[in-house]
Amino acid sequence: MKLALTPTPSLESGDASSASLFPDEGLSPHEKRILSLLKADEATHIDELVELLETEMSSSEIFAALFELELTGKVRQIPGKKFVKNF
Repeated sequence: MKLALTPTPSLESGDASSASLFPDEGLSPHEKRILSLLKADEATHIDELVELLETEMSSSEIFAALFELELTGKVRQIPGKKFVKNF
């Protein structure tokens, strides 16, 4: 019996599921802007984000971008409607 090592297709193809040197790659401009405001060591209340970004985007765009960032694991919501950046 002969065993052969073969590379897994996901690592070979370089698709979106593989690790990237640019973690913000593939994010929308709104998501990038929100990530630039959030910190990993300090929670930011959603009202503060809306106030900081009110001239750049609507509150619904902010909520949608935060939701997408949560789904991808880039941010985390903690009690009190506060958000922190994940590592």
